[in-house]
Amino acid sequence: MFDLMLAVKVSNSTVVVEECAHPECKDGDVLVKMRTCGLCGSDLEKVYGKYSMSSGRVGHEPAGEVIEVGNKVKRIAKGDRVFVHHHVSCYSCWYCTHGDYTMCEMYQKSNIEPCGLSQEFLVPKWNVNRGGLLHLPDNISYDEAALIEPLACCIRAFNKSGIRHGDNVAIIGAGPTGVMHMLLSENAGANHLFVIDINDYRLKFTESYQNTFTFNPNTASNIVERIKELSHGIGADLTIIATGNPLAVDQALSLTRRGGKILLFGVPPKDSMLKLDLSLIYSNELNVTSSYGCSEIETNQALSLISQKSIDVKPLITHRFRIEQSAEAFRCAKDANGVMKVIITS
Repeated sequence: MFDLMLAVKVSNSTVVVEECAHPECKDGDVLVKMRTCGLCGSDLEKVYGKYSMSSGRVGHEPAGEVIEVGNKVKRIAKGDRVFVHHHVSCYSCWYCTHGDYTMCEMYQKSNIEPCGLSQEFLVPKWNVNRGGLLHLPDNISYDEAALIEPLACCIRAFNKSGIRHGDNVAIIGAGPTGVMHMLLSENAGANHLFVIDINDYRLKFTESYQNTFTFNPNTASNIVERIKELSHGIGADLTIIATGNPLAVDQALSLTRRGGKILLFGVPPKDSMLKLDLSLIYSNELNVTSSYGCSEIETNQALSLISQKSIDVKPLITHRFRIEQSAEAFRCAKDANGVMKVIITS
């Protein structure tokens, strides 16, 4: 018996839906029926760009219903509603004991089979035993659950940022994760939020939030001066780069105040190169840090924030496609015309 799944032909930037066999659920494994799966910027980079990480699978934001449980699995039962994390750390190696969970050798090696964009997928024993499945409370829909992983990635990055109450935050990139960073900044007591993007629809979307000022580089030539004016001549305390465009790094250097912080969050294409004046970083004591992925710690935090309604992710979902329409869904997410978050359902 066969199910539909996605196969990605990166050579010609084509997404196709193909048939595949049902995964075999062995001892310790859990089989999940996918209900929803979000499309991420890294998925688009894998298909249309040059993704820098080792995994080329698409679909890593899935949630679904448990339909089969292997022997010796505890605390998971058939019919459970779950969020599923695709990469799971070992939590015992040098990297993990230093809190660098996404640098764990097993983080990239662990995965779900065949991918999150399949009608059914297998959660292997390794993932099951290390927090790879989270039970969904009744007040979290499958649609909301598909945004747990990207919110968790933002939380991990945000925890690195050192933001303080009253800080002015600049966010370059007004896509779904850019908005999530806005929401986290609001919760942290940020003063002004400066959002920069070339997509007018997404800028308009962010204007519904309080204390938000938007800028389109294609139509505004005095962004740095305006942000300094709004921050009493200082600049952004924290600049979050929520886009993969390498030029955003250079822009961040100009936006961020002396002694401020720059957070590299967006996925840059492989072999991205920039020519930077390092003296600006040195003389202004800029703290530049990056953040990739998330761990079980942040996924639990994200689930809690959504469940408690501290973060409302539902407005971010603007387009839904069935798995048979996956090629159209990818094109929609790539074009981003009137689009925020795209999710796929089975």
